[in-house]
Amino acid sequence: MGIALVNGRILAGRGFAEGTCVLLEGSRILDLASASDPRCRTAEQVDLKGQLLLPGFIDAQVNGGGGVLFNDAPTVEAIRAIGTAHRRFGTTGFLPTLISTDLGTVARAIEAVRGAMNAGIAGVLGIHIEGPFLSPARRGAHDPAVLRELDASAHGLLTSLGKGRTLVTLAPEMTTPGTIGQLVAAGVTVSAGHTNATYAQVRTALDAGLSGFTHLFNAMSPLTAREPGTVGAALEDTASWCGIIVDGEHTDPVVLRLALRCRPHNRFILVTDAMPSVGTDQGHFVLQGRRITVRGRACRDEDGRLAGSNIDMASCVRNAVTMLQLPLEEAVRMASQYPAEFLGLGADLGRIAPGYRANLVLADEDLNVLATWIDGQREGPGP
Repeated sequence: MGIALVNGRILAGRGFAEGTCVLLEGSRILDLASASDPRCRTAEQVDLKGQLLLPGFIDAQVNGGGGVLFNDAPTVEAIRAIGTAHRRFGTTGFLPTLISTDLGTVARAIEAVRGAMNAGIAGVLGIHIEGPFLSPARRGAHDPAVLRELDASAHGLLTSLGKGRTLVTLAPEMTTPGTIGQLVAAGVTVSAGHTNATYAQVRTALDAGLSGFTHLFNAMSPLTAREPGTVGAALEDTASWCGIIVDGEHTDPVVLRLALRCRPHNRFILVTDAMPSVGTDQGHFVLQGRRITVRGRACRDEDGRLAGSNIDMASCVRNAVTMLQLPLEEAVRMASQYPAEFLGLGADLGRIAPGYRANLVLADEDLNVLATWIDGQREGPGP
């Protein structure tokens, strides 16, 4: 017997629909049908009591959560703990993200993600390797001692996951267009971040296959009158994807609203850049030997530099509505459909539609998460 999710407001297609029954069979969405469909009556019914049913959120940049930092513990159990912490806030798919470190730790992190996926840990979609191939001039809170150029010798490591998705954030000036092209040809998604590249360098990288920009505006060469920089290249290129952290700390909402006027909304994705404090009340943590202080949504090192965020994806969606003045439907797509498409998973995740994986979020009007489903498996009591 399948499951019928009834009496909810379903975000399917262009907007919210009422009177629609979502039929689940195993790990997939079987169909969307009218409430009078016989299949809805014969299935096990779950009454959503008028709450919002949304596609599960997908976060491509999760450094930690639940008191765990992936860099400190690149293990299967750490990934499980991070996923559990973020699932409470509607994240049903995520990339554990490794901040710049030595290549030995990168190898252990890749092995841990592979192990987590083999073990069926809910929500793990692959890995995000953020550095160490970054610009020292735009390093932010990344450890300058480990930053290095990316050459062909690292190709085997970066392409070794063997399943799921691999996202690599790099500075285009720290490698060559040929190396970027080789990574993309091997199935790696390449994003520009922590970069001091010129517009011309970024444009060349885009032509080589670079397809994203990591936390737009942060830690990248700015748009100026005579040098468009990385930001100018990102805003001009309508085919690539821009990750944005809508926490009111990383980027002023006015700047993000201006960016939204420059390029299609369906090429923006919400990311949290979450640190281990998410899902806890801890006021500080240690990142590569440095004390990071948590105040509100911001995480800062001893010098006042931002070091990730203390925000969850449900809050990012809420802020996209209130700070960026987006319709709720579009804010949700920036946390679900568009990240899925960025990662090449748009035919499987990010929408409530027949054949898609049953990764869903039940939330109230204020986007408080009531329950989630990952591959048809429910967590949370619901309404």
